[in-house]
Amino acid sequence: MEFPIINLEKLNGEERAPILEKIKDACENWGFFELLNHGIEPEFLDKVERLTKQHYKKCMEQRFKELVESKGLDGVQAEVNDLDWESTFFLRHLPVSNIADLPDLADEYRAVMKEFAAKLEKLAEVLLDLLCENLGLPKGYLKNVFYGSKGPTFGTKVSNYPPCPKPDLIKGLRAHTDAGGIILLFQDDKVSGLQLLKDDQWVDVPPVRHSIVVNIGDQLEVITNGKYKSVLHRVIAQRDGEGRMSLASFYNPGSDAVIYPAPALVGKEGEEKNEVLYPKFVFEDYMKLYAGLKFQAKEPRFEAMKAVESN
Repeated sequence: MEFPIINLEKLNGEERAPILEKIKDACENWGFFELLNHGIEPEFLDKVERLTKQHYKKCMEQRFKELVESKGLDGVQAEVNDLDWESTFFLRHLPVSNIADLPDLADEYRAVMKEFAAKLEKLAEVLLDLLCENLGLPKGYLKNVFYGSKGPTFGTKVSNYPPCPKPDLIKGLRAHTDAGGIILLFQDDKVSGLQLLKDDQWVDVPPVRHSIVVNIGDQLEVITNGKYKSVLHRVIAQRDGEGRMSLASFYNPGSDAVIYPAPALVGKEGEEKNEVLYPKFVFEDYMKLYAGLKFQAKEPRFEAMKAVESN
């Protein structure tokens, strides 16, 4: 069981077909894959990592320690199920950026994160078109479905997972599937911790330097009518070391985008994929539901949306 690591270097050469095949296999069987030579310069990623870690040390570390103390988390004796051992903040890029409004970002960091967002947005759109190609959908189909009236929603969750005294009792991040579209993660290459559930086993997502990890969100599961599935994943906190850094960028549908299985992937006579397995809904309605149920199974969320649809 080898985690899929895909080198995009020769995507536009004669190796396009085998690379697409690897992506297809990863989407169908893992819900996750890791990209090398994805077009974002290694030196730039080093800079993002350096500034993110500096920002944590300067602005967030003390706050996290105070939180841990106030909740008595360093002395827990039983498993903690209602919170995560992580220190995070959220950057919104689209439809409207909030980078200028966050008070304690250094100017250099602000500028770099703006550039980071632009590069990742481009990569997300390239990937969506590769998925279209594999699914036999017209180029641009997924981007168009995500568009809504104001374009996609896009943002980055910047997380640090400090060393944790009781990693067996407190998860860095509890198991969940991602609600949105396609997720691109730039993670620490020295500290592991991200795991996904495959065939009822937790599998490590290997930290590879300068890679971007990609995973499928609930919306792509709906649009592909279950051909691609969002997968449960979690972060295990580590006892020692510097802690783990992770920047997860979520390229999601716009709030008023209407999500439903692509007609081209359902309703072909004589094929298994005749049946429409997922409801049609407005993305924002799904997000409202997800907010309270993030750490529970996704199936009841889809069922609840079906009930809304039939009303």
